[in-house]
Amino acid sequence: MSESRRWRWSNLYLIAVFAIMYAPIFYLMAYSFNSGGTMHGYDGFTLDWYREVFADTRLLIIVLNTLVIALLSGLLSTVLGVLGALAIHEARRRRTKNTLLSFNNVLIVSPDVIIGASFLILFTMIGIRLGFVSVLLAHIAFSVPIVVLMVLPKLQEMSPTLIDAARDLGASRWQVLTGVVLPFIKPGIFAGFFMALTYSLDDFAVTFFVTGNGFSTLSVEIYSRARQGISLSINALSTLIFLFTMLLVAGYYFLTRRSGTGAQAAAGRGGAARGAAKEGTP
Repeated sequence: MSESRRWRWSNLYLIAVFAIMYAPIFYLMAYSFNSGGTMHGYDGFTLDWYREVFADTRLLIIVLNTLVIALLSGLLSTVLGVLGALAIHEARRRRTKNTLLSFNNVLIVSPDVIIGASFLILFTMIGIRLGFVSVLLAHIAFSVPIVVLMVLPKLQEMSPTLIDAARDLGASRWQVLTGVVLPFIKPGIFAGFFMALTYSLDDFAVTFFVTGNGFSTLSVEIYSRARQGISLSINALSTLIFLFTMLLVAGYYFLTRRSGTGAQAAAGRGGAARGAAKEGTP
């Protein structure tokens, strides 16, 4: 098979995969502008369903709750995940490192139903009222392992000579961490934060178990409304969530590209300085 034909088939395969993945989303988005009120026939263009979404005070409060939960869980899980990745990376014994990684990966591969039920039993036993606090704690718990997996490869890419050079120049442990390690793993930190943010926005199973009366998130609310019958306001709400997620992805790539460009520029300046120093050395 020639290279051109292989390239053509690979492109057709990718187009088919993306079409299957995105066709239902675009179908849902198209009918969010349908004036007919159903998904069986397109009667005309309207923005009434979007007006209905923005006029629903309860729904706007739920949107605010979801965003607050996602941002707080993303920030806190990023801090804990970075600390966890540093602890795993600094473990000297290979068995200890593998054990810590295994415990970290268990929460990722475990079914969400098991995690949600476990948190429900735990919160009930220790007396935590189901609501904002329980949802926040659960989201932090399942987001931390994701952050660890995002940050740990960047730590493994870092050359030990960077830390040795900083220590030889008299840097303290805190200065090494803030001046060498954290700037180097910044792309992994950004990746972990955005992954934790999107996982929190997307989660339904765990949130369904740990949410209580008077508090809800978008995923649980959409599920509750969908069970009551088809309403194109769900389409409008889902379209807004999808567009918000796309903005998050675009922002993540912009930040990682900008940090990568800054790192390359810094490396170039450092190479030029070393070259100038060599030239000046007799």
